Amino acid sequence: MTILETRGLTYSYPDRTVAVQDVDIKIEKGKKIAFVGQNGSGKSTLFLLLNGTMKPEKGEVFFHGKPFKYDSKSLREIRKSVGIVFQNSDDQLFAPTVYQDVAFGPANLDYPREKLESCVNRALEQVGLSNFKDRPPHHLSGGQKKRVAIAGVMAMEPDVLILDEPLSNLDPVGADEIMDLLNEFNHYGSTIIISTHDVDLAYRWSDYVYLMSDSELIGEGTPEELFRQTELLKLAGLRSPSSLEVYHELERRGLAKGEQSPKTLPELVNALRPPELMWVDVPHGIKEGDTLNLGILYGEYSPNSPYEAVNAKVLHIHPEGKAIVELKRRSIKAGGILLYDTDSYSYPEILNIIEDGDITFVGAMGKKSKTLAEEDGIFLDVTSGVIDRSILTALCGKRCLILTGGGMVEHAFKRIREYVELSGIELNVGIFNTEEELPWLEVLEESAEVFRV
Repeated sequence: MTILETRGLTYSYPDRTVAVQDVDIKIEKGKKIAFVGQNGSGKSTLFLLLNGTMKPEKGEVFFHGKPFKYDSKSLREIRKSVGIVFQNSDDQLFAPTVYQDVAFGPANLDYPREKLESCVNRALEQVGLSNFKDRPPHHLSGGQKKRVAIAGVMAMEPDVLILDEPLSNLDPVGADEIMDLLNEFNHYGSTIIISTHDVDLAYRWSDYVYLMSDSELIGEGTPEELFRQTELLKLAGLRSPSSLEVYHELERRGLAKGEQSPKTLPELVNALRPPELMWVDVPHGIKEGDTLNLGILYGEYSPNSPYEAVNAKVLHIHPEGKAIVELKRRSIKAGGILLYDTDSYSYPEILNIIEDGDITFVGAMGKKSKTLAEEDGIFLDVTSGVIDRSILTALCGKRCLILTGGGMVEHAFKRIREYVELSGIELNVGIFNTEEELPWLEVLEESAEVFRV
């Protein structure tokens, strides 16, 4: 379902500089969209057109199939439904306190007092700033200001959230927290649109990408499709994503499987070509085409998990009693990942889980979960790239605990399950402390799609 659309959109500034030229786009509801291009390519101007801040010189913008109208009443409804967060948070923050800043939008929409307080408090809790509501915004860090700006838009409950360069001037941990927020909002149904010149971010995060250069849209498609078009990226003054560059070099050297599009570190590791052929001693009477049981392999001969049961098909027998065999592997057991929902947080319970569950690696996603862990002195092994790092640690046979809350619980579980289904590698995955209190889930046998409760 198309939620936002433009047809022939064109805009020039008063000095006749063309900022957006003949742009046609269709944004699907509930998707994560990235507009990628160098500074000055037209992304920021396009975003101001998409929420009615600017009126196009030519063409039209459509919301749910209806063209924008630019009278005061219509613009008010548009900006409620299509919220925008500017690149520089200081341009958006002006009230004496954080609470008043976040309440500004709902107040202008004439929300009743009870609804206004509910929306503002919920937005502040989502971004992990409930304890900062009485502080002046200009006393906050860059990352905190960005979260206040996001809360101010989300308090109006928009269908579409647009963010211009959301990670600009943020440190890695702050950037990771912002992306966790956006993933959570998207999980609950919001359409998220960002602009960026960071091809690595756009490649690993987005569902669909638009490529802009010199005020024009020059390409679009899924990340897997678009970022393989190296000539188009050069035209836009951009490079290929780092993970693709590494993968293509490994593929060129025969070290990776072909036709892959790894976005994350675990996917890149999984794309490596395992040593599938091996010389082995064969007993008398074995013929080419027979199958041998090689037993349990480990260490350098077990690339996918700590231990693997391996059968081998005999391809060629050498006269001296050795044979070349093709290996077929099945993981016996890898480590596990336990997701703990911090919306119902209990410090003694977490300590019991860590001790009784033999947990050796702990991470936290989202500002709320990180703050709870810090306040209770829970040592965190990782606070950014938590899902990928936990997958890699579990593949080493260790048990991991991820502290997170809200929609991030299901988001993390989905990401881990996608990896399991893609790779076929067994992982124990569990969700603890949800309403249903699911125990550990295990992938059965060779099917990575079947989970046992």
